[in-house]
Amino acid sequence: MKAYVFPGQGAQFVGMGKDLYDSSEEAKRMFETANDILGFKITDLMFAGTDEDLKQTKVTQPAIFLHSVILAKVMGDSFTPDMSAGHSLGEFSALVACGAMSFEDGLRLVFKRAMAMQKACEAEPSTMAAIIGMDDADVEKVCSSIDEIVVPANYNSPGQIVISGSVAGIDAAIAKLTEMGAKRALKLAVGGAFHSPLMEPARVELAAAIENTAFSKPVCPVYQNVNASPVTDPDQIKQNLVAQLTAPVRWTQTVENMLRDGAVSFVEVGPGKVLQGLIKKVDRKAEVSGASI
Repeated sequence: MKAYVFPGQGAQFVGMGKDLYDSSEEAKRMFETANDILGFKITDLMFAGTDEDLKQTKVTQPAIFLHSVILAKVMGDSFTPDMSAGHSLGEFSALVACGAMSFEDGLRLVFKRAMAMQKACEAEPSTMAAIIGMDDADVEKVCSSIDEIVVPANYNSPGQIVISGSVAGIDAAIAKLTEMGAKRALKLAVGGAFHSPLMEPARVELAAAIENTAFSKPVCPVYQNVNASPVTDPDQIKQNLVAQLTAPVRWTQTVENMLRDGAVSFVEVGPGKVLQGLIKKVDRKAEVSGASI
């Protein structure tokens, strides 16, 4: 069985999507539609902007979504998912590519999500940190022992977990985990605590938008971040998407469940190779590749 996976924030690069725009009339139309919906020329920033331009959350999230979804569309009949998943933002790409909502609605939700998250980040200083070389259970224990807000945010692969919370909470967790023998405990260059309770204002804002968006049954099960389980029911998909903003991304568990359910090969659709690397860390024998047109 073939699994298609879609990357999240951090996979962006200058020039992303230019080859699609130049080689496909359909891609060109979709990019121009995106410019109209967003109210600014995201194509200029994607194709010829700076790294700094692409790091703005309001640009990063729609840019990665556009690259992924348009690539899946241009693949045409060769896009044949038996199952699918996306990492954080990538879940929106997976749902659109697999027919659970329209391209236009998906882009509007992604932009709404980006703006709501940016607002939540600005409301309270917060950050994230990557913890390498510790058991998940030990990281969880340390997080729960700290009085400040600090929680596991991304279970990326065995021995690699990202934590999220207040600046003081993250600093305290880094100190404790380093003391306990973490190979690395590194604060990330992000502007906020994604997938933590500090995203609650963004969750409320996004919930209203998701509730007013039409969802359909996807062409294949989509394994969602909050429970790492395959979902096809539109109402359940919506609930899980809303919960995703304040809940951890269970990527390790998602890949394990896809393998258990028969996934033989994984194709990453979108910029970069981050997910291919993470999947290999979950199972060295897994067959991984990047989508191409």
